[in-house]
Amino acid sequence: MTSDISYTTEEIAKLLKISKLTVYDLIKKGDLPAYRVGKQMRVDATDLDAYKTRAKSGQFAAVHKVDPKTPFIPSETPLLSSLNRSLVITGQDVSLDILAKHIEKKITGIRPLRSYVGSLDSLISMYRGESDIVSTHLLDGDTGDYNLPYIRKLLIGSSYVVVNLISRAAGLYVQEGNPKQLNAWSDLKLAGLRIANREKGSGARVLLDEQLRLHRIAPQLLSGYEIEETNHMSVAGKVASGEADVGVGIEKAANLVGGVTFIPLIQERYDLVMLKKPENLAWIEQIKQILQSDSFHNELRFIHGYDLSLTGRILLET
Repeated sequence: MTSDISYTTEEIAKLLKISKLTVYDLIKKGDLPAYRVGKQMRVDATDLDAYKTRAKSGQFAAVHKVDPKTPFIPSETPLLSSLNRSLVITGQDVSLDILAKHIEKKITGIRPLRSYVGSLDSLISMYRGESDIVSTHLLDGDTGDYNLPYIRKLLIGSSYVVVNLISRAAGLYVQEGNPKQLNAWSDLKLAGLRIANREKGSGARVLLDEQLRLHRIAPQLLSGYEIEETNHMSVAGKVASGEADVGVGIEKAANLVGGVTFIPLIQERYDLVMLKKPENLAWIEQIKQILQSDSFHNELRFIHGYDLSLTGRILLET
């Protein structure tokens, strides 16, 4: 029966042919009722059909005109009451899942939603107003700085705060024993290398492309450069299986995949960006307190590869 069917946010995005961030935006506005099952958000088929009917008839303006602060939500979804404010948190690191858990536990009336997109797409989604807390680890090869050059360019004219979440080692995944003897970025010019690459806009892809540019290595020399994987584990897995000789990623994934050796080459800074709109200031202060709290640090401290020396530090505030 239709009433028994529900969809994940990913399935809704495919059905409506929109991005997952747009789905989250519809949920935030109350246009699309949703509820939580564990860590996953779901939308009932009946609510999706009702949304499509209202969209076709142009009823959203009328719904919001009654009271823009009170979204259209059926009584059977109390999780999305008007007292709850959804925050979309973008990025793929497990530290963000831990942060979301602390936010849900410690900030009344805030409901975190996780969106697993890359660093550059995260910043673009913030510029478009589709996300609230974005994570980024983008290297600027010319300055050697992380994130701030990109943030300044993409969020020009906005008021924001940049806070460090963690720092972590990034480098090369190679096959166990490092048979190709790849120990530096310049070694990527070795003829015949097969690479497992990340998707455009991800921090690992930007890191690779910047290093290729700085070392004057043409991307087309790397076999497999155009084939994209969507996470560190997939890249490490390709190297472990022998389908690729090398990949770029973080240490944690190498520790979880057998048959891979990690060559650390750079310490990357993984930062959070939050827009300082008047309606955001209260929860921004509370999140800064969480990032600086002993309870949050203690939970991250036992994850191998995390450097917490800057965690919670404000790096830029405009």
